[in-house]
Amino acid sequence: MVAATNLITALSLLGREAARMVLPSPCIVCDQELPWRSRTASCCQSCWDDLPKIVEPKCTSCAAIWITSERGVSFTCGRCIESPSRMEWVDAWGHYAGGLERVLHSFKFQRHQFLAPALAELLHETLRERIDEELDCIVPLPMHRRKERERGFNQAELLAAQLARSSGLPLRKDLVRKSEARKPQSTLARAERAANVRGSFASSDRSRGLSILIVDDICTTGETLNACAAAMLREGARRVCGLVVARA
Repeated sequence: MVAATNLITALSLLGREAARMVLPSPCIVCDQELPWRSRTASCCQSCWDDLPKIVEPKCTSCAAIWITSERGVSFTCGRCIESPSRMEWVDAWGHYAGGLERVLHSFKFQRHQFLAPALAELLHETLRERIDEELDCIVPLPMHRRKERERGFNQAELLAAQLARSSGLPLRKDLVRKSEARKPQSTLARAERAANVRGSFASSDRSRGLSILIVDDICTTGETLNACAAAMLREGARRVCGLVVARA
């Protein structure tokens, strides 16, 4: 039954990809006709090349961006100084704005799952630049099973699976789960987000001794990543880091 369901899903994705190649379609960023030979999935190559990569200094702990003309500066933001993160580091490829915001919205809410390989390559680029040789495995940020059924997929899992293939790090989906469904973080004020996700993840003792990289699509305040990391650290994980496509 599971094999049949997986086959149907694969064929459905293949059918949508084939239709996208054959039928006229607009670029999800500029809405212009999508060129056949100059595209990255459903984004034209020009818009893809213009995605807003972060070049400004980022907080070494949470990847918060310091808007400054200086380059190559390491800093820890005031929020992380006052309330240190449970994660050793969090990094992000780009700004959650402009074209990247539209690409991620299509990926997450409009079933453009075929963007996963290209987005995961942005993650891999960031990981290569960081050069962390202590990582043991990649863990997708888990989604509550009810929400995953409603959406049909977990976008973090699609990204993590692609990153595992390109990086050679093993994918582990058995280390942590979302044990409680809570309000969407996007609907809450910043001050409410930490309380909303606290205790919503459950980990197993298989995390013990591991250096773990959590993967997700977007980081806004970092509270969800932090809550997930806390669950694995309670079960003895050696260290937990985070990697996302975009930082708000």
